[in-house]
Amino acid sequence: MSIAQSRRLQPRRLDREQLRIARTAFREGGDLHHVAIVLGLSGEDDLLEAVGATLKMEVVELRDATVDEALLESIPARVIHRRHVFPIAQRRDGLQVALANPFDLESLDALAGLAGQRILPVLARPRDIAVLIKKHLGVGAETVDGMLAMRGDQSADAEAADGDAEDLAQQASVVRLVNEILTEAIESRASDVHLEASAEGMQIRYRIDGVLQRQPVPPEISQFRSAIISRLKIMSQLNIAERRVPQDGRIKLNVSGRDVDVRVSIIPMLHGEGIVMRVLDKNRMDFTLKGLGMDPRTHEQLGKLIKLPHGIILVTGPTGSGKTTTLYSALNDIKSDETKIVTTEDPVEYQLDGIQQIQVHPKVGLTFATSLRSILRHDPDVVLVGEIRDLETAENAIQASLTGHLVFSTLHTNDSAGAFMRLIDMGVEPFLVSSTVEGVMAQRLVRKLCRECRAAYRPELDDLPEDFPWEELRRRGGSLYRAVGCPACRGAGYRGRGGLYELLVVNDEIRTLAGHRASSVELRKAAIRGGLRTLRDDGWQQVLDGKTTVEEVLRVTRAEICESTHD
Repeated sequence: MSIAQSRRLQPRRLDREQLRIARTAFREGGDLHHVAIVLGLSGEDDLLEAVGATLKMEVVELRDATVDEALLESIPARVIHRRHVFPIAQRRDGLQVALANPFDLESLDALAGLAGQRILPVLARPRDIAVLIKKHLGVGAETVDGMLAMRGDQSADAEAADGDAEDLAQQASVVRLVNEILTEAIESRASDVHLEASAEGMQIRYRIDGVLQRQPVPPEISQFRSAIISRLKIMSQLNIAERRVPQDGRIKLNVSGRDVDVRVSIIPMLHGEGIVMRVLDKNRMDFTLKGLGMDPRTHEQLGKLIKLPHGIILVTGPTGSGKTTTLYSALNDIKSDETKIVTTEDPVEYQLDGIQQIQVHPKVGLTFATSLRSILRHDPDVVLVGEIRDLETAENAIQASLTGHLVFSTLHTNDSAGAFMRLIDMGVEPFLVSSTVEGVMAQRLVRKLCRECRAAYRPELDDLPEDFPWEELRRRGGSLYRAVGCPACRGAGYRGRGGLYELLVVNDEIRTLAGHRASSVELRKAAIRGGLRTLRDDGWQQVLDGKTTVEEVLRVTRAEICESTHD
């Protein structure tokens, strides 16, 4: 089906001058939406239809296209990438090929020669063609295809490639392939890149919005696995020859004018070395409390806590729940020329202007505890301890608080009330915990619904958990949103992540209970009596607001509910 048919519009034709402007835009890869507005059209789709009508070329919708994998073998991958074309159907009178540039007659001649048959060109959105190329050929397909052609031996096995891995790692084609993998990860908003070796070969997975997604790659990429690993070791300033012990390094990249840090971890596995790279793109981060998306009441309460002259503020949650982002945002909100802020972290993920940061090195004795003792001799007003892991660090943090400092840190507990018992279990005296801890923030990350494709539906009472605020849903009209999937969100139905927050502000009742070693259940009940908004409550509110789904809230809070039920 064409775009015009799906929209039931009659496309207009372009005059000679308008056609010239359109030709320049397609050739130079310009902003088609902007060009459409200049030509008096409503957007990119109208421009495509107008060009198609003028050139007598059909315009097709590729978002739901069914691709015949056999057709991809008729055209080399490097040609599909370079010419930005995609074969979509075999017709009786020729091969139907989608073009991103309808004025590229040279590509039509080249494709006819390669396919050995007539080419039937159709026009499609350039971004839709790019999505199909990545989905079916995989990242780096053009480069791998060229590398195989240069080698002249497409049947070469992985061991043959391993033998000259160090030489290959310096070749321009390998450099380009590794850069393509990293650039694609950054453009896909991946937080982590996993390069994994298995008996079947190498696979690449990106963690996007907290969920691992397998990245399509050409199967021949496994032949260059050792060269890819060696190249990454060179970029990370690691030992290329060492393959028996784990290694950690760091890469600095510049992508589209943005500086990006990549933390690299390499570990020997059964079938070869496995690599995980953490992508730290500061330009994508908004280190402000306002940017975290808390509800107004929680934001106001936390804003008051972080301006206290002394005390301990804790952020709890599992690994990858956004604790560091919350702490950095709090520090950015209170930093000033009159405030000395020092942090001790493992590792320092982002460098913050106006804040002194220490990278701990346990191997040389620079731990959280020892660095914290030294920090207090640097006349700080605010101290951040990356994590309270042991009694010594906890005691030093409490001592810092008692001597007039505001201390931020993290703990691994399931909820905010559990932080008190965690510190007491470490060996800290209950009266010290109750007198120094001012507030505890528990948090989780949930995927946010893609605004391009989310769909409204009316759930039945049996479809929702027992604690869902059904009455409030009825007052709002009875509709929620579910994930669908589209090219904008890579078919996931979600795009980006947001936080669920539970802020426990310590009051007199909680101090008394904590001082008497009360259980987490008792502390939690007291906090709820004092107005605590739980993670689950915050999650349901975001579901009602259309920001996320019931399934996402259940995914990240199910353990908490089971615990509460058990208790």
